[in-house]
Amino acid sequence: MNTMNANHSRRQILAKMGQGLGVLVTLPLAAQMSHAQTAAAGKTVTVTVPHAKGEVQVPFKPVRVLVFELAALDTLQALGGEVRGVPEFKMPPLLARYADARYARIGSLFEPDYESIKALSPDLIIVGGRSEAKYKELSRFAPVLDLSVSDQHQMADIYRNIRTLGAVYGLQDKAEAEVRSVEQAITALHGKAQDAGKGLVLLTSGGKLSAYGPGSRFGMLHDVFGVKPAIDNLTVARHGQVVSFEFLLKTNPDWLFVIDRDVAIGQDGKTAQQLLDNPLVRATKAWRGKQVVYLNAANWYTLSNAGPGALKANIQQLSDAFART
Repeated sequence: MNTMNANHSRRQILAKMGQGLGVLVTLPLAAQMSHAQTAAAGKTVTVTVPHAKGEVQVPFKPVRVLVFELAALDTLQALGGEVRGVPEFKMPPLLARYADARYARIGSLFEPDYESIKALSPDLIIVGGRSEAKYKELSRFAPVLDLSVSDQHQMADIYRNIRTLGAVYGLQDKAEAEVRSVEQAITALHGKAQDAGKGLVLLTSGGKLSAYGPGSRFGMLHDVFGVKPAIDNLTVARHGQVVSFEFLLKTNPDWLFVIDRDVAIGQDGKTAQQLLDNPLVRATKAWRGKQVVYLNAANWYTLSNAGPGALKANIQQLSDAFART
């Protein structure tokens, strides 16, 4: 085979994808060698994978990986993928291992520390919702994966992200196992949720209330898990629809699913439990039926319910709540 033909030789792996999704992994001929042999030969093996911006070519089995997106950390923790740097942030309990000093600090969730990033000579950088705006600047240092999740097709994007990271790290079997585990958990929850009654997602923050419905950032409760919405015409906006205690009584949901943002970000102030303990809320069906569920704020808000660990923990909490009725 001449050099030109060899350079164009490709082995394409189309991983099995659920819900009509695919991860195309393109490996050069050198990928037929072991990873160690390839590294010793001074050659870089790459894979082409889908992400939020289409497709991108990144190193195969990268070592110096900097991760800004917390849901990606959740996924890599589940898969066993290598991580070198993480944001300077009080890690939620699910990601406690990444608080260890052995992980370099690379900036905040929103603002990279470019000097630290340059010094680390990364093979790969992973961004998401909060850090996506820095994609172009970070691309100067290494290939960048954007693992943002759209509110309009959350599960499709989450499954894509799990499979993409599996392909990048050569952990496709583990990725497929995680996807199947999440799918099975959702199916089991959906059957319980459909018969549970109508619910409303409520975010508390600094003493204020915002409601979220289908199609919103927390709409997974309805769109995926199957809880019927207590109201159909909520404004779909990133920060939800501002509501009052009177609104809660008028809407009168069977269930209230509450996310305390102050708890999620470590902000002092009235807790959601204290805020909602008033005559108007106590008159709702949800309160009277003891069906006010204080969701895991870190998993829903900080991790955006977008990694397999957070997803399965949240599904279990909801399943336990419905089982008590």
